[in-house]
Amino acid sequence: SSGINALITAHQAAEAGGVWLRLAAPQQAVRRVLELVGVDALIPSYPSVAEALAA
Repeated sequence: SSGINALITAHQAAEAGGVWLRLAAPQQAVRRVLELVGVDALIPSYPSVAEALAA
């Protein structure tokens, strides 16, 4: 839960600063946890760094 809270805090700080936060190439287990707690709806994730930057 500490990691989830850190991601949410980072997302909120990014939004407040007018920038975005995206996850690049998270492992399947990480993606699954993000889906289970609903963070995937808040912070987008992409299969690669290139795709995250291009989005």
